[in-house]
Amino acid sequence: MLVDAFGRVADDLRVSVTDRCNLRCTYCMPAEGMRWLPRAELLTYEEIDRLVGVFMSLGVTTVRLTGGEPLARREVATLVRMLAARAVPDLSMTTNGVLLAKHADELARAGLRRVNVSLDSLVRHRYEAMTRRDALERVFEGVRAAQAAGLTPVKLNCVVVRGTNDDEIVDFARLARETGYDVRFIEVMPLDEDRAWSRDQVVPSADVLAAIDAAYPLEPIEHGPEPAKEYRFADGARGSIGVIASVTEPFCGSCNRLRLTVDGRMRNCLFAMDETDLRGPMRAGASDDELAELIRACVASKWAGHRINEAGFEQPSRSMSLIGG
Repeated sequence: MLVDAFGRVADDLRVSVTDRCNLRCTYCMPAEGMRWLPRAELLTYEEIDRLVGVFMSLGVTTVRLTGGEPLARREVATLVRMLAARAVPDLSMTTNGVLLAKHADELARAGLRRVNVSLDSLVRHRYEAMTRRDALERVFEGVRAAQAAGLTPVKLNCVVVRGTNDDEIVDFARLARETGYDVRFIEVMPLDEDRAWSRDQVVPSADVLAAIDAAYPLEPIEHGPEPAKEYRFADGARGSIGVIASVTEPFCGSCNRLRLTVDGRMRNCLFAMDETDLRGPMRAGASDDELAELIRACVASKWAGHRINEAGFEQPSRSMSLIGG
């Protein structure tokens, strides 16, 4: 197992397959001017597959493909098929859903188990303002296609930004009840390329739960180490609610996540200031055992927490789209 100095076991790996995205969400990317990584710096599918195999040999059981937008990379189902052949116990993908209707069936046949779809507004003009793209109906088409293909449970991830979409919280809860989708509300984090994040944008997850509970009483759900606090509807309605309080109630003490960037850097925390290069040694001929030692050392050096709430907090040099969600 991969155990850090604080006794936390890392068994969840987020793998970024591209730094490119077909949206420009205001809390993540600038409207223009993103610099994409040269193709030669990106891990090939074969390299990703090999590294995932090394992580699995060290106890990783959950692998989620991310980006950027993972469906923006060509033939990503090929990678899914390769990883599924390794019998990853939990193989999923986070996507913005814009291209999902086109790919859902192929992804399911390749071995993907489920999808998380980023959806920050249910209102067309607001969705367009937040993402800088008019694509809301395409996202809904993708969500329906995912459900039809068996990529379930479908989870919707909503980043809540004060004064922007916080008046839709109960609407999202109603959607969960009507469709059976699992809705996750995520506190907006300082991971934007423009570095315009401010604490007054954060809607505490406690406030999200209070708003929903007032309309539709909630009951907590017992769950494992995943960061979302989960709730069911007390009246037995379908769907569920989750909150990820990364800013106001950090879950660093039980964090089990690792990240692999598309250019082959390993990060032991979303907000880590340092990365471990795996691509360089791998391309230089490192054995799986040597790569495993680099991974163990990176996990061993994981800090106690991300320090967002401490004086002197520094935002990572990479934004969310470059790290991988």
